[in-house]
Amino acid sequence: MFQSARIKLTLWYLIIIMLISLSFSAVIYNSVMMELDRFESVQRYRIERQLAFIKQIPYSLREQFPPPSTSDLDLIEGTRKRFTVYLILINTGIAAMTGVLGYFLAGKTLQPIQRMVDEQMRFIGDASHELRTPLTALKTSLEVNLRDTQMSVKSARQVLADALHDVDRLQSLSDQLLELAQYERPVGTFHMEQIDVTTVLTNAVRTVSPLADAKTISIHTHFLDAVVYGNAESLTHLFIILLENAVKYSHEKSNIHIESTKQNNRIIVTVRDHGIGMDTKDLPHIFDRFYRADGARTHNAESGYGLGLSIAKQIIDTHNARVDIQSTKGKGTSISIHFIQ
Repeated sequence: MFQSARIKLTLWYLIIIMLISLSFSAVIYNSVMMELDRFESVQRYRIERQLAFIKQIPYSLREQFPPPSTSDLDLIEGTRKRFTVYLILINTGIAAMTGVLGYFLAGKTLQPIQRMVDEQMRFIGDASHELRTPLTALKTSLEVNLRDTQMSVKSARQVLADALHDVDRLQSLSDQLLELAQYERPVGTFHMEQIDVTTVLTNAVRTVSPLADAKTISIHTHFLDAVVYGNAESLTHLFIILLENAVKYSHEKSNIHIESTKQNNRIIVTVRDHGIGMDTKDLPHIFDRFYRADGARTHNAESGYGLGLSIAKQIIDTHNARVDIQSTKGKGTSISIHFIQ
């Protein structure tokens, strides 16, 4: 599809450039030809006057006056032909260069669109796969239990509880997909202002604290007074995601550290845990949609759909920030977000 579109776009480039080139060539050709015609007329008039003068001279004296030269007329005719050939060669060269460069530029123009479409198709495929699993489980469970004519009230309640659990997971997935779509919108759709970093981080820690308390995990904080330009709600959501992941993949009775530091004109916020960590091979993919590292899959069968860090990456990109990740399997993970102040 994109190859066909690339060829069509190249042809449009070629047509537009050649129309411009041929238009300029026609103007130049007409101008030059008019000058040559004028020069030729002058030369012919000069020759005719010389011939008329010679005719007035007595015949015996005419040998002393050679006939006028017509070499200038031959030169003018040759110039016409050469100029026409030059214009044809120049436009042929322009057509060839336009074809090559147009094909290259068409590829560059369509490349972001192709990436977006490929990403969208992959996203649809992954989302369909993730939706299919809980839907299939829910449908199978209901069908099997509907055939049970002797089901007790207790069993029916358990079936409904399991079904409600699957519905909650589906709702969670749909909510995360909507969040991801929201953060993929242009930056101008968010209200950006000067945000106090300490307030954002404090709110995020307060939100995640009950999850940490349930696993007897201590969250240690060290914040400095700093301001960044961004959206307060989005940034709070970003650090909630990072802290929730840190809690989820940390061992009980362990520690999580979150701190903000200043380096030159940058504010750096670091979330560091001492949990299960990640393999080096997983690091380039952790922000991919629906990607979950092997350790995350085995750590908790219902650890999530792998969309949290994708949403976090969109928030980071929206704020023109940079993320650095260091992780060692079995020792923990450190994620640092660099904001330009």
